[in-house]
Formats: sequence, C-alpha cells, structure tokens
Amino acid sequence: MKKALLLFLFPITVFAGADNYPLGSRSAGLGGAGASLSDLWSTSNNQAGLAFVKSTSAGVYYENRFLIKELSLGGAAVVIPVKCGAFGAMMSSFGYSLYTENKYGLSFAKAFGENFSAGIQLDYLTANIADGYGSKGVAAVEIGIQAKPIRNLAVGAHIFNPTRTKIISNELYTERAPMIFRLGMDYKFSEKVVVVIETQKDIDYKPEFKTGIEYKPVKEFYLRAGVSTNPQSSSFGFGFSLKNFKIDISSSYHFVLGFTPNVGLVYEFKKN
Repeated sequence: MKKALLLFLFPITVFAGADNYPLGSRSAGLGGAGASLSDLWSTSNNQAGLAFVKSTSAGVYYENRFLIKELSLGGAAVVIPVKCGAFGAMMSSFGYSLYTENKYGLSFAKAFGENFSAGIQLDYLTANIADGYGSKGVAAVEIGIQAKPIRNLAVGAHIFNPTRTKIISNELYTERAPMIFRLGMDYKFSEKVVVVIETQKDIDYKPEFKTGIEYKPVKEFYLRAGVSTNPQSSSFGFGFSLKNFKIDISSSYHFVLGFTPNVGLVYEFKKN
C-alpha cells in the first residue's frame, strides 16, 4: 500500500530521470540544507565548498527512502586538495534493477582568499528502464559559490543544470532535466552551536525551505535536527569522529510516507 501511494504522489520524481539527489548524512540531519557547508559532500551540495576542505577525503553514503528498497540511493565521493584549488569526483545511483538513475560528476573548486570560493562540476546523468525499454544519458553542469562576509557567517549559492539539458526532444514532446537553485547560510553562534537556513527552488515546483541546528555537546560528537517544507518533513541525526573516520547517521520523517534513514562514512587522509 505504501509503495502504491508513493508512486501516485511522486510519479515525476521517480520516473522523470536525470534528477539531482543530494548526498551526505550531515546535511540530511539538518533538514536537507547544505549549500553553505564545506565538506566531502560538497561534491553534491555545492562544489564551491570543496575549496575549503583541507584533507584528501573519500566516503560512501546510503539512503533507504521511505524504507522501500526500490527507492534506495547510494553514493560515493572523493576530494583532493591541491595548491591551485581542489578536485572532486562523485557518483550516485537511485532505484533498483528495473529502473535506475545514475549520476557521475567531476568537479573543481578554487578559493579566492580566505572568504570566497567558486566551484564547477560536469555531470553525466543516465536513466535505465529494464525489459527492453532502453537507457538515456545526457550531460549537465553545476555551478556554486560560497562567501564568508562576516565572522562566523557562511553563505552559499548553487545552481544545478542552468542550461536546462534536454532528456527527450521530438515533434510531440520535450522533457528537460530539472534546473534547481539553492541559496543557504549558516551561522556559528559558538564552538558548540551552528544554525543553517536554506531555500531551494526547482523552476517547475514550489520553493522548499529548510533549516537545522547542529550541537556539539562534547569533542568530536554532534547532534542534529531540522525541518523542511514541500514536502513537509522533520529530520534528526548524530555524528562522531574516530581518528581519521567520520560517521554520520540520520533520518528524516515524512508525515505521510514515513522514515528515510541514511548513513555516511568518510575517511580523511593526512592533511596536505
């Protein structure tokens, strides 16, 4: 029953293809906000954030959307800081054996001083339908910037697919990959508390609003909570560091469809 209801409520999201699925349990625990954050998962949320990553890092992510295995999302990413900036790579896969969406991205970010950065990513998006229906692949681009105008405040802006890449185009029908804008900020009230706020707008849908709070009660341990709209959901999670490893676990709750648990594991190599 839940699966049938889901496909009825979200047919476009599930079957349109070439969508942009955010990665990272930290962002997921903060209501989905991540455009102003800087970490490995900036490869998905805002490539400009990679410029402020200090260590070569690699990680994996898994999400079980609404506890339905056919809607699972998995991903992996790596970032390599260099003298001129930072290079990143990511991939994600959504769906199951009969329907799959994949995304592969290569990114570069550069900091201009200590308070401003910009990043770009080239993507290859694919959708595959089994039983002889075939597959389709298209290229897309992402662009992002981040700034720190005052102490403890970070602002990020990101756009996915500004060229509105066509997925299907013929005399009768044209379908394009979504163009999505994200604008967010986070403010560090102290060494223990960070608040994030973000708005997201797919040009074909109503805007989404996201906000979350991260609290560090003790060293290397984090508690997170957040809310978002359109669709309305709440989220919570925690994270901790163990030597070179970072582990984040969170879950969001949709008031109709239920829980979406997720987990992320990141390994940081020796600082460059």
